[in-house]
Amino acid sequence: MEQTEFLEQQIFKGLKNQNDGFDQDSIQYFSESDFETVLQRAEHFGVSIYEIKPWFNGKFLDVAVHGDHNKKATDPRWYKNAFITLKKSQVGLSYSATYKVSKKLLARQNTVSKDV
Repeated sequence: MEQTEFLEQQIFKGLKNQNDGFDQDSIQYFSESDFETVLQRAEHFGVSIYEIKPWFNGKFLDVAVHGDHNKKATDPRWYKNAFITLKKSQVGLSYSATYKVSKKLLARQNTVSKDV
């Protein structure tokens, strides 16, 4: 299983991508409530989140990066705090993130899908 496939099946499943062409097709943006679900699922699976990029009214706002929070990309404390801060800064944002699914997790998912 590839990272993109994992994200589609495990992290983004059932959520509405709000990217209507304002960014690269491969980058998915979500409403506040859907992005909260993305973060919960990322935490559950141990997916790394390197940055959160908010979008509002035709422009990108300040990007939150894990290094600025002195936390590892897999530490949910950084992205939960960043998300709370971004939500307070502006109502009606759409959110995207940069993710990394570990090779170990992808290999485990490949094993599970072969067993099914």
